[in-house]
Amino acid sequence: MPSPNVDLPRITTLLSLPPRRKDIDAGAQIAQRRSRVLLLRSVMTPAAVRIAASRRAIDGVSEELNSVASQNLDTAAVRRRVRAAFHEVQERLDHFLFKAAPSGILMEERYERNAKGMEIFWKSWLPNLGTTTKATLFFCHGYGDTCTFFFEGIAKRIAAAGYGVYAMDLPGFGLSDGLHGYIHSFDEMVDLVIEQREVVGLRHFLLGQSMGGAVALKIHLKQPKEWDGVVLVAPMCKIAEDVTPPAAILNALSLLSYILPEAKLFPQKDLGDLAFRDPEKRKMAEFNVISYADQMRLRTAVELIKAIREIESKLEKVTSPLLILHGAADKVTDPNVSKFLYDRASTEDKSLRLYEGGYHALLEGEPDERISLVIAEIISWLDSRVSVQ
Repeated sequence: MPSPNVDLPRITTLLSLPPRRKDIDAGAQIAQRRSRVLLLRSVMTPAAVRIAASRRAIDGVSEELNSVASQNLDTAAVRRRVRAAFHEVQERLDHFLFKAAPSGILMEERYERNAKGMEIFWKSWLPNLGTTTKATLFFCHGYGDTCTFFFEGIAKRIAAAGYGVYAMDLPGFGLSDGLHGYIHSFDEMVDLVIEQREVVGLRHFLLGQSMGGAVALKIHLKQPKEWDGVVLVAPMCKIAEDVTPPAAILNALSLLSYILPEAKLFPQKDLGDLAFRDPEKRKMAEFNVISYADQMRLRTAVELIKAIREIESKLEKVTSPLLILHGAADKVTDPNVSKFLYDRASTEDKSLRLYEGGYHALLEGEPDERISLVIAEIISWLDSRVSVQ
């Protein structure tokens, strides 16, 4: 799931503030003025750019481990050390995904260098020895997240059903190289995913969650014939009309993002309580210690908005078999966005599941029975597509 601190609707609201002077017809002068104001503020308040948000203390762990978790995670080297320090603690968490995970799954972790020279973290979960692999599933994680925490338990269940599951930490997130939380180019990031994806000769599917849903859709749009199906969980693929930023404002922020791309200029808001319906599971999310929990970087925000707007304009080009899963009470990504995607996608093989009372973290933050049901829905959908030859 995404970091519980991302609030894209809030960001787009900030970008869409109405002009103060009605007599300026095109808004260009206002855009320029706001660009200068933002630039001035960033210069006058360097703390907004350089100081990382401090993590809250994690209950139930030692002061030493809390000190480890509070380090600046801008570099992958530090994130890898922090993850290693918490690995055993994470495996002992009393969460349904961890305590009831199937045994015997074949797992591998490795680093591969991409075309940019960055070390990218990969992990795979394969069925038990002697079990036939039906197909492969590639997972795209959400904003701020990693494939090494909650997804571990999800991947094991899907692998136990006979699927080879592959995932990578996107550049700048988790254990992969790159400035933490920084997306220089969404399009380039997707190209790097395509470059490194696993190809093993079996039918292959995409699974994207939240921002990962945008990544998965973008991959499909770039490779419409390459994938046998797409599964989306609470996808981020449309900006609500009431918070869509005017073109002049977006252009101004886009220009500023070239001047101060890494600046952390957007307010931090903890959305954990909105993402997790089960309060006990919400507490366990604090143990995802390498997630990005700081203010969103300027270039990252602009790239996300641009990518989502582009994807929205091409939804009718979604031709792959499609399964969309969304919590009906999701306050992080609007379930109406999934309805919009379902209506616009041109594929005839499409299904939409809205879970009554469900929050954003359908795979991690719901009651155990609901989590089990959602994973079973994914497996059942994959099984039905694999059986069609």
